[in-house]
Amino acid sequence: MDFSLSDDQTMMQDIVKRFISQEYGFETRQSLLTTKQGYSEDMWQTFAEMGWLALPIDDQYGGLGGTIIDTMLLQIELGKGLVLEPFFATAIHSASLLSKVANDDVKQQWLPKIAAGETKFAVAYAEQNSSFQVTQCATSASVTGTGYLLQGKKCVVLGAPSADQLLVTANTDTGLGVFVVDPSLAGISFNNYATNDGHRAAEITFDQVEVLTSARLDSGTNAQSAFDASRDEAIVALAAEALGIMQKLLAATGEHLHTRQQFGRKIGEFQVLQHRVADMFMALESTQSLLYYAALKIASNADDRNRATSMVKVKLAQTSRLVGQTAVQLHGGMGITDELDVGHYFKRLTCINALMGSGDQHMQRLLNHAA
Repeated sequence: MDFSLSDDQTMMQDIVKRFISQEYGFETRQSLLTTKQGYSEDMWQTFAEMGWLALPIDDQYGGLGGTIIDTMLLQIELGKGLVLEPFFATAIHSASLLSKVANDDVKQQWLPKIAAGETKFAVAYAEQNSSFQVTQCATSASVTGTGYLLQGKKCVVLGAPSADQLLVTANTDTGLGVFVVDPSLAGISFNNYATNDGHRAAEITFDQVEVLTSARLDSGTNAQSAFDASRDEAIVALAAEALGIMQKLLAATGEHLHTRQQFGRKIGEFQVLQHRVADMFMALESTQSLLYYAALKIASNADDRNRATSMVKVKLAQTSRLVGQTAVQLHGGMGITDELDVGHYFKRLTCINALMGSGDQHMQRLLNHAA
């Protein structure tokens, strides 16, 4: 398989890297954490102007028609900046699900607005007693004379506090359905909160929420297959963000070992610490190779793409724990303080591991496929 990047991809990566370095430093992120929104609307508009929100969207809907490889490269660099804006919730997961489950009219209505930074979406699919599989969805949508009544509760809806629209999964009389829902409708209540990594999410309760028949997006499509495909793309994007974080942790740890002195020597001169950094590097390299492999599987629409994404999730759970814990330990007590970025990177890694299914859940998924 060819892992080499095109000139355009290399240039895009360099632009994002420069932006994060110059405009989205750790101090900027820390100041955004204390705001009511938890992110910068000005930054969001800048993302739109730079074309990042449009990158994963087809050009016929106002996007740039980027591939999953392009999105992966962008996410790696955004991960290094610990970006707080709801990029994943809107431009990746929501845009992907919309593009797979909605008809052309709905795509024309919403995808250009996402690309332009005018509308934010959030996908409400996770529930308290369900795993990453939407087949365990307990939220229901019962048929009425004019549409549906939504009843149920969703948890950990990333980006929900700032979302203009929600994509809600619910069981119907004909199977799983996906609905576009205005969060201001009567019967919808939010419990907003900040996650451990500084992002914003919500628990959302739907109490006999009336939506029109047109709110259901999956008419004529298989909602389960569409959701599974969008989830696999989202997993690769999350893994790419985690890869960028771990690259940053490796670099920060190496720099710390070459500057911190103990017993009159730089601690990087101690062989046992060199070995631990080498372990970080080797784990990171193998994870990157597996991530690229999964991205290529999705790009080629291979039949075993979901197997490849589960392999990435399992590997990521192992590598992120090793890299994150080693970085914190080698920085000593300061590694867990809020004043140093290392602890914040570790928190984000931990949360990414819990999103879209844990490593254990994806290992079980692989075992089920092999059975």
